[in-house]
This record gives sequence, structure tokens and C-alpha cells, in this order.
Amino acid sequence: METEINTQELGEKIVRVLKSIYDPEIPVDIYELGLIYDVMVNTDYDVKILMTLTTPNCPVAESLPKEVEDKVKTLDEVKDCEVEITFDPPWTQDLMSEEAKLELGML
Repeated sequence: METEINTQELGEKIVRVLKSIYDPEIPVDIYELGLIYDVMVNTDYDVKILMTLTTPNCPVAESLPKEVEDKVKTLDEVKDCEVEITFDPPWTQDLMSEEAKLELGML
């Protein structure tokens, strides 16, 4: 009998990891900024993260996805992690959490 993987619990762990990664130009983590569009976990514990950047020519366009992959892979349950960058829909400040807006003095 297959063990049911607790994707919600793993998802929460992944979110905690994502909240430890900051945009170098904005003192807010990438999760609260709304840069993470989707986190998918399959039964093989492979994680796929769909994310965006604040701008297509973001200075960390190369390093940030790698940092996300590397940090998510540090979770024991995660076998592999792939980050896909998309600009559809493009990031806007509307995607930021209330917490991020408050942090940046936008509320």
C-alpha cells in the first residue's frame, strides 16, 4: 500500500523556505512579493515552482531561480526541484501580500 504523501504539510515547508529568500532590491521575501505563482509536488516528491521576477531584466534573473531550487532541495522530503520562470501574467504590485505592502509603506 502506498503511503499518502502529505502535500499540504510539504507545501507549508516549501513556503517557509521561500519566505527565507529575499529580492535583493526590496526588503521583502519572494513569497510575500507575489513572485511565486504555483508550487506543485508530485508523488515522487519532485517539486515544480512556477515563479516570476519583478522585471524581465531583473539583476537576479539567473541567480534567484537557482537559489530557490537549491534551498527547496534542502528539505529532506524533496527529491528534486525545478523552477520555471514566467512573465505571464506579468508581475504587478497588486500581487504583493498586505504584509509586503505594509513593509514597503504602500498601505
